[in-house]
Amino acid sequence: MEQTRAINALAPFLALSKSATSARAAADLVTQATSAAHTYVFGELLQTPNMQNLRNDAQYRNYYTLLELFAWGTWAEYQGTFSSLVIFDTQQRLTLQTALASTLPPLSPAQEHKLRLLTLLTLAATTTNNNPLTYTNLQSALSLDSPLALERLVTDAIYADLLTATLNPAQGIVAISSVAALRDLNPGSVTRMMASLDAWSGRCDDVLKELEVQMKSVMEAAERRTNEEAMRAEQVHKAEAVSKKNEDAGDDAMEVDDAGQKLGGGKKRGLGGLGLRKR
Repeated sequence: MEQTRAINALAPFLALSKSATSARAAADLVTQATSAAHTYVFGELLQTPNMQNLRNDAQYRNYYTLLELFAWGTWAEYQGTFSSLVIFDTQQRLTLQTALASTLPPLSPAQEHKLRLLTLLTLAATTTNNNPLTYTNLQSALSLDSPLALERLVTDAIYADLLTATLNPAQGIVAISSVAALRDLNPGSVTRMMASLDAWSGRCDDVLKELEVQMKSVMEAAERRTNEEAMRAEQVHKAEAVSKKNEDAGDDAMEVDDAGQKLGGGKKRGLGGLGLRKR
């Protein structure tokens, strides 16, 4: 939703860029786009031919740099070191660092506010539970002179659907719940991102291998338990069969004994046997 809204907000400036054939017109368009409400993505505008032409214009090339700043830069980069020129020769390496604020056109209050919002987005996207955003760090990173100014900025970001956050003045923490994916990617960050993804993929492979080993161990243990239970069940079955056989054999012996007793004591005694004679 936020991305669609931001792209729709940029659409009029993309249309105007086609007619901004002069460097001055293109520079004015940069100022308009970076000042307008709801424009938070600028990568597509950067790629238009007339904006690319600004890179080679000695008078207005700083407007192209301004557009780059709003696309993926931060307030700290604007205040400090944004770009570096590296010159190599056979004897030395010379690095010329340029303070961006001194080379860019002056920012209007609307542009300053937007750049702070965009910087807040970047900071919020990189925060973790172990390293939360604090009032002190944010005030320093955004050059805000009071906690109230920071709270107003965060509130504006929340109402603009740039992020979801909770202010905790008591602890001096800004708790981030979600961040809109609105910032453009610095072309130089793609290589670092690919390296991070490769490292993450390698860690995933290691975890999967470890899980496979653990699963194999669990399955082997389960198979051993199944075999042991089957052996115990077979032993119990055999024991029950032997016990049943012994019980049946005992019952047969008792029947034989009972029959023998009946045969031996079943004869009737005669009267003479009692010492009486028949008259």
